[in-house]
Amino acid sequence: MKRMILAGLGMLAFGAIAGSAKAADVTARYPQQPYVKAPLYDQPFSWTGFYLGLNGGGGWGRSTWDRAGDADLSGGVIGGTAGFNWQMGQVVFGIEGDTDWSGVSGTTTTLCAVGCATRNDWLGTVRGRLGYSFDRFLPFITGGLAAGDIRATTPGFAGASQNNLGWAIGAGVEAAIAGHWSAKAEYLHVDLGNFNCALSCGLVTPDNVSFGANLLRGGVNYRF
Repeated sequence: MKRMILAGLGMLAFGAIAGSAKAADVTARYPQQPYVKAPLYDQPFSWTGFYLGLNGGGGWGRSTWDRAGDADLSGGVIGGTAGFNWQMGQVVFGIEGDTDWSGVSGTTTTLCAVGCATRNDWLGTVRGRLGYSFDRFLPFITGGLAAGDIRATTPGFAGASQNNLGWAIGAGVEAAIAGHWSAKAEYLHVDLGNFNCALSCGLVTPDNVSFGANLLRGGVNYRF
């Protein structure tokens, strides 16, 4: 019995030694690699989506009267913006519309001693945008339709106004600043054509009055 016990203990010891050697051999052949945490995936920024915003700035331009010559225009604008962007690679296509209150106005006394005045009270545009994305920075060009009123007055006469369709073209830059917010700066040239104020503005008819302006605007947008 004693011999059997000793023989069993010997077999167990041999098995333990053999197992340890085998484990050491496996470790030597297939050493464990140190654990490395996988880097977080930095998802590229996308301009795709709908947005709403506010814009404001100032403008300068010129109004030409048939009988009174040119009036230099200047004033401020402020209003709201809505749009949508589609991004394909780094190219961004978009459509944007805005409506602004306008105080762009001016008066000429060149051939109108009492002062012939032109004023724009509201201005809106619907434009396409084409930009090239540098991640969170987007330069763009833009162009499309413009609409607004041309108001012409001469002291002593009723004056008149007309809502006109015209065109707008320009360029700008937009940058994502924090969360869903972005900020932009843009230049637009707007031309609303002209209308005939006729006898409402004086004793000469026809008397066409035009409106054209350059706008510099800044704005903030919230992207959904």
